[in-house]
Amino acid sequence: YGIWLRYESRTNTHNMYKEFRDVTINGAVSQMYSEMAGRHRAHPNTIQIINTATLKAAECKREHILEMHDSKLKYPVIRKMPLVSKNLRTTFTAKRPTTFAR
Repeated sequence: YGIWLRYESRTNTHNMYKEFRDVTINGAVSQMYSEMAGRHRAHPNTIQIINTATLKAAECKREHILEMHDSKLKYPVIRKMPLVSKNLRTTFTAKRPTTFAR
């Protein structure tokens, strides 16, 4: 999603365009409010959303969005750890846990 917005900083008014990846527009707007609070210290009452748009892959401009368009993108496979029986569990152990089933 693409979001055009205006916000009041401590010194001035700024216009901005941001892109977010989300399933719904509400999720993208929520991400925008969180990012504006974290990166720019903007309070929600100082942010005005001018326009929102659903973007196609060719319309995206931001690098952090474009890197997710790779068709060969792979994620690591997380293996579930087997549950140790109650009598063999300890609070503190001196060795690292194994993350693969034997």
